[in-house]
Amino acid sequence: MPIPIVNSIASWFLKKRFHQIELFLKYPNEVQNELLLSLIDMAKNTEIGKQHDFASIKNYNTFAERVPIKNYDGWQDIIERSRGGENNLFWPTPIKWFAKSSGTTRSKSKFIPVSQESLEDCHYAASKDLLCMYLNNNEDSQLFTGKSLRLGGSKELYKENGTAFGDLSAILIDNMPFWAEFSSTPSSKVSLMSDWEHKMQAIVNETINENVTSLAGVPSWMLVLLNNVLETTAKESLLDIWPNLEVYFHGGVSFTPYKDQYKKILPKKDFKYYEIYNASEGFFAIQDQNNSNELLLMLDYGIFYEFIPMNVYATIEERAIPLSEVELNINYAVIITTNAGLWRYKIGDTVRFTSLNPYRIKISGRTKHHINVFGEELIIENAEDALKKVCKHTQAEIKDFTAAPIFMEGKEKGAHEWLIEFKTPPIDIENFNKIFDDTLKSLNSDYEAKRFNNITLNKPKINIARENLFYDWLKQNNKLGGQHKIPRLSNTRDYMEELLKMNL
Repeated sequence: MPIPIVNSIASWFLKKRFHQIELFLKYPNEVQNELLLSLIDMAKNTEIGKQHDFASIKNYNTFAERVPIKNYDGWQDIIERSRGGENNLFWPTPIKWFAKSSGTTRSKSKFIPVSQESLEDCHYAASKDLLCMYLNNNEDSQLFTGKSLRLGGSKELYKENGTAFGDLSAILIDNMPFWAEFSSTPSSKVSLMSDWEHKMQAIVNETINENVTSLAGVPSWMLVLLNNVLETTAKESLLDIWPNLEVYFHGGVSFTPYKDQYKKILPKKDFKYYEIYNASEGFFAIQDQNNSNELLLMLDYGIFYEFIPMNVYATIEERAIPLSEVELNINYAVIITTNAGLWRYKIGDTVRFTSLNPYRIKISGRTKHHINVFGEELIIENAEDALKKVCKHTQAEIKDFTAAPIFMEGKEKGAHEWLIEFKTPPIDIENFNKIFDDTLKSLNSDYEAKRFNNITLNKPKINIARENLFYDWLKQNNKLGGQHKIPRLSNTRDYMEELLKMNL
């Protein structure tokens, strides 16, 4: 199909969709309330719907009173029944797919229900919106002159009891329309290969001769792939291989630790980076402006949002609030109700609102991935911002890191222990540590208070990780590729002790 025709079709979709987007931008709370009542009405005759008498729920307050907030462990039993072939348990249409992701205390893996509605009205709709927003902001884009290099998970689909499970990316690829194959690379066959390391070389071989105009995937794993591309072709810049490359759509993990490395291999001043916020449970937010680090919360994908302020999370005072009650710059845990039948579900992410008109957010971390052993409330956002600043100051580059508490023993104060794999190590690690500590103090007043005169916390302890330590740890734990990521911060020493034993 000629490019002008493709651009005309895209422009038509763009105008049609922007009218709907403008509706939830103008009436966000009304759209969310209407969506909630629609979900409740649709599921009123399911097992969950009858259990909580959905038929008589007419407003948010009644919904919040009747339906408890749960994490995956609270949902696991009914999800297992659904995986066994039972229908109409928590959603009226049959659940054919389950997105497999990392586990919980009760289960090695989570199996997140994916309905036909969530596929079409959430995941695929979001992919179209992402392109619409990008094209709207970049009218001279040549995106459709080439292909998108997509990097998904490394798991195949497995079928049992009439249902299928696998990485979300595998489910999306398996169900996407036939024409999408022509605009993407690598082929579905290669994309769904299960052996990550063989798959990487297969992707390199299949894509280096394509006209790639965009990239899409998780920053950590995409960087591994792109470095393999450079090594195979003996080039220093990706633009020498794909001269028409113009944008990278990324999500899954924070881009902050990787941005400088991408700029080195993509030395193009007007190259665009667009962030997305999606998960197995749904697609939540999209960067809607060029050169922004804020994400527009998408309110009409069949997902109703609630938020728990992190200062009361997991306490007796815990209470969720609707979107209409959120405030700026407060750390919130995200709760979702979805068109795949998850009701008041804790997804484990935390966000901050940077704008209330429209509702824009930044992802600040995970409810489990923080350190608060001593009341310091250190979150991933603090850690990544501090490391970025100290690297800029010391000309160091970081590949990966993790941190854990050093617990108090007797009269010995506590501390934070860091394990950092450098691409370019600092000349003076003690100076690096001092600047890092000072920067954390400037970013986090609770941390600063605990560090004041070493009242509670001693200065951080930094260990330098050997080359490929984190990659080897992920491989050993069968977590190469896809959405798998290094646990950045932890309140326990479990990950740290495992990694230190391998750091020999």
